[in-house]
Amino acid sequence: MRTREQGVEPYINLSEITEIELLILKRMRELTMGEHRSHVHGSGFDFVGLRDWQAGDRFSSIDWAQSTLNNFSPLVVREFEQPSNATVVVVADGSLSTRCGTGGMPIAAIIARAIATIGMSAVFFQDRFGLITFNSEFSELAAVPARIGKNQVIHCLDAYQQQRGLQQVPQAGSISRSLAGLMRKMSLIPIVSDFLFDNPREVILELSRLNSVHDVFLVLIDSGFAFDLPSVSAGWVEAFDVETGRSRLMSRDAFGKLAQRARDWQDEIERIAKNFDLDLLRLGMDELQSAVALTEFVAERRLRKT
Repeated sequence: MRTREQGVEPYINLSEITEIELLILKRMRELTMGEHRSHVHGSGFDFVGLRDWQAGDRFSSIDWAQSTLNNFSPLVVREFEQPSNATVVVVADGSLSTRCGTGGMPIAAIIARAIATIGMSAVFFQDRFGLITFNSEFSELAAVPARIGKNQVIHCLDAYQQQRGLQQVPQAGSISRSLAGLMRKMSLIPIVSDFLFDNPREVILELSRLNSVHDVFLVLIDSGFAFDLPSVSAGWVEAFDVETGRSRLMSRDAFGKLAQRARDWQDEIERIAKNFDLDLLRLGMDELQSAVALTEFVAERRLRKT
């Protein structure tokens, strides 16, 4: 997987994705053995169209005749779809603030692991998997259309980490309508974010409306760790907001309470979600604990539909 910048490690690499895959295989087999019918329905694969070649695609899928029309730049591949049980589309926070963190751990790294865990769970069930990213105000949405397979999960992770290879999503008047416009049928839609943005109540209200048609749940990234900053000797500290570009002067005491303020804010997010009848799973920095909790949560959600 490519890095965000030369010499900078990605949020999650291929070996970590493999570890998540093995964990999911183990946990899913324990959870699903003898409890649901076959994952796959229908017969064979259906041809659904052509698209540009992506890293990870099999060379056997290249349509050489069509590729010659483009002078092999880019290569064109034939895309097939296997009938599956469901469509899973992760809506992930791609705002600039998620690129911040402490101790070499940005918030976005935990989001990327959540995408990988949900994606590899979809691979286990042979479900279609896609990605939608949003900015801090939900004013810009971008998507990777849902497809089947591990390569698709890797492509979505690469798109999230690099912020490229995403298709811009036209606005449809509201968050719920814009997101619903991308779904051809009822889908499982995890919303992965720290929810540290303005007007979270309005956003969650919109997501509850989407939940009336699709299966929506929230994955809250517990980001208080990102504000556990070293103590400072200065009496006043200037803080810079990467989202708005504004700076603010705050006292040393207020600076030291940022982490608790973030946790209090997220506690309120849990209460708002409950009021709007949306399920919520809170994930922290413990990678194994978070992967197991998310795997089991998604499996329970997924299996009750089969």
